[in-house]
Amino acid sequence: MDMLLLFKGLILGIVEGVTEFIPVSSTGHLILAGDLLGFEDERAKAFEIFIQLGAILAVLWLYRERLLGTVREIPRRANARRFAINIAAAFLPAAFIGLITHRAIKAYLFNPVTVAVALIVGGIAILLIERMDHRNHVNSADDITLKQAIGIGFAQCLALFPGVSRSGATIMGGLVIGLERKVAAEFSFFLAIPTMFAATGYDLLKNRGALAASDIPLFAVGFVTAFISALIVIKAFLRYVSGHDFANFAYYRIIFGLMVLAFYWQNGWRF
Repeated sequence: MDMLLLFKGLILGIVEGVTEFIPVSSTGHLILAGDLLGFEDERAKAFEIFIQLGAILAVLWLYRERLLGTVREIPRRANARRFAINIAAAFLPAAFIGLITHRAIKAYLFNPVTVAVALIVGGIAILLIERMDHRNHVNSADDITLKQAIGIGFAQCLALFPGVSRSGATIMGGLVIGLERKVAAEFSFFLAIPTMFAATGYDLLKNRGALAASDIPLFAVGFVTAFISALIVIKAFLRYVSGHDFANFAYYRIIFGLMVLAFYWQNGWRF
């Protein structure tokens, strides 16, 4: 196995793990990183899909007791049933719309310039939402109503556009409808489980022809680094949101998006 290729896998695994659960768009960063590293063939597409499983495994591991407890309590506790129904309801809008638009989005929107524009627009949106008067009525994920869950689900649909950020759309959507910051972040993590499993499963099935036994070391490096870096970032992010707003992430998105636009303008636009 080419050591340079393994190094690219390591870098992309870290990028995935670090950016998946914070409001900066992991897909956007992977598109940009893959473009800069020259890792954009069919194998690269399958690899970028696969390492998302490493990141989502971090959520399953961190919340394993909560999730297993919820599953066991569904027959007996109304709160557990409501939580499960809310996750399913929030998952469905993006699943349905994504299934319809998936091919067109992949064909026309997966490029560095559209990602940069989405980063900037998303950053401005975060700043505007942060200026709103947030009245936090929901201080536990168990208290989210079905109507609020569906609202977050439709907010997640915005993340079908690469560069928007799935976590950013769902967390900001949660803030707008009255969730406390940490609750919005945690519900976003829980919602990521069915969403990312469905998306990665669908994409891996479509790209199974690009998978080969010789690529196992590359995929293993990316998977493990995505898992470890996601574990670290999720813990740090939850501590951060307990006492801070999301303005710094917005400024990062805007500055980074402008830098990307400047870079590709200097080197010739590529769509």
